[in-house]
Amino acid sequence: MTRQAPLAPTDAGVLSLRIDLPQGRIGPGKITLLEAIDREGSISAAGRALGMSYKRAWDLVDALNKLLGVAVVEASTGGYRGGGATLTDAGRNLVADYRAIERAAQRAAEPRLLALVRRATG
Repeated sequence: MTRQAPLAPTDAGVLSLRIDLPQGRIGPGKITLLEAIDREGSISAAGRALGMSYKRAWDLVDALNKLLGVAVVEASTGGYRGGGATLTDAGRNLVADYRAIERAAQRAAEPRLLALVRRATG
């Protein structure tokens, strides 16, 4: 999967995007967790990398699974070296869609954000 980096701060600031669907919310925290799982190869390692407990990470993955109605992460139980986790196609598509929406919203809001920043700093 080609990872899309979160938006970098600009002179205009950065939007923080939360999408409220009838079934639940998708926001930067859940997307960052999925990206960390993809990068780290496990839910527990992703949680550690983000400073959250395994339970919190698993609860967020479970919430996304329920929200989409399909698994976003495929976990494998481990033996000697422990298990692992990878994003499913649904998980990869969710990350890609969220980041694309985020970029489009940032571009659309950029002029207003610049104006807001200018007014706020005098």
